[in-house]
Amino acid sequence: MLTEKILLSEIHEELASAQEMHEPMNSLHEAYAVILEEVEEFWEQVRMKSGCRDLQQVKRELIQIAAMACRTILDMKL
Repeated sequence: MLTEKILLSEIHEELASAQEMHEPMNSLHEAYAVILEEVEEFWEQVRMKSGCRDLQQVKRELIQIAAMACRTILDMKL
C-alpha cells in the first residue's frame, strides 16, 4: 500500500538521482523545459485509452514531475 511517507521517499530518491546525474539547473527557462518534458511524457500516457495505460509509467512520470519541481526550488534558491 502506497503511503504519503513512501511516496515522498520515492520523490526524494528521484531528486537525489537527478542531482547526481546532472548539473544544477541554470535558469527558470531550463527548469520549465525539464518539467515540460516530464509533463509531456505524462500526457502521452493520459492520451491512451485507460485499458492501455501503463500505470507504473504514469506514476513514474508524476514522481519525476514532483522531483523536478523540487529541484527547481532548490537550484533556483526560491
